[in-house]
Amino acid sequence: MSDQQGVPDQQVAGKSQGGAGAVYKVSLFEFENFGGKKVELSAECKDLIEKNLEKVGSIIVESCPWVAFEQKGFLGEQFVLEKGEYPRWSSWTNSQRSYCLLSMRPLRVDSADHKLHLFENCSFAGRKMEIVDDDIPSLWVHGFQDRVASAKAVNGTWVGYMYPGYRGRQFVFEHGEYKHWNDWGATEPQLQSVRRVRDMQWHKRGCFTVPDPAPKPKPNPNPNPNPNPNPSPAPAPAPAAPSAMAASS
Repeated sequence: MSDQQGVPDQQVAGKSQGGAGAVYKVSLFEFENFGGKKVELSAECKDLIEKNLEKVGSIIVESCPWVAFEQKGFLGEQFVLEKGEYPRWSSWTNSQRSYCLLSMRPLRVDSADHKLHLFENCSFAGRKMEIVDDDIPSLWVHGFQDRVASAKAVNGTWVGYMYPGYRGRQFVFEHGEYKHWNDWGATEPQLQSVRRVRDMQWHKRGCFTVPDPAPKPKPNPNPNPNPNPNPSPAPAPAPAAPSAMAASS
């Protein structure tokens, strides 16, 4: 098959998709930390250059999830953007293979429920893994290898990653069937972690966040350099033995 991305059994999401009454809104900024030229979108855009925005340095997603693309026409590397603020490139991807973002569209989220089937071989053959209402940071931990050649997004919208811990290139799985890894825009059948895409219609927080590390223990506000400030008095020394001279007198 060709390496060109396809989206089987789906239509490119527009403003009316994503649930009844869904309203999409995203703001794109030329520079980091929401500076420079600003462009607002409420529907798909196949070419951001036509909006006079040649580069994107930061993003604010105000409602509903989006997917951005490296190239015009929804091609190339994908970047999932859920509700929240993204002040720099590293906040929406750690792949950093390129720093181009030239098109984007709303993501279609059809349900609050999530179910995904992953298959080892093309056309839904070989070993199968079913994921229901859960995020999987490592397929290996759950006894499944990193080779995923076809998939079925039964419910909800998902994003897969090339490496464990939600790292590397991202691949969107909207509701539908993907008989070959080219169908989700990959050039090889490698996935090692997957998670659900949150939509504020059902998930109040709106976006996925990596859990914070466990906090370090706080230092004692009144450290005592002497662990035993009132020690017991030392025992009196034993009397010295009489000297030889005193014994001979």
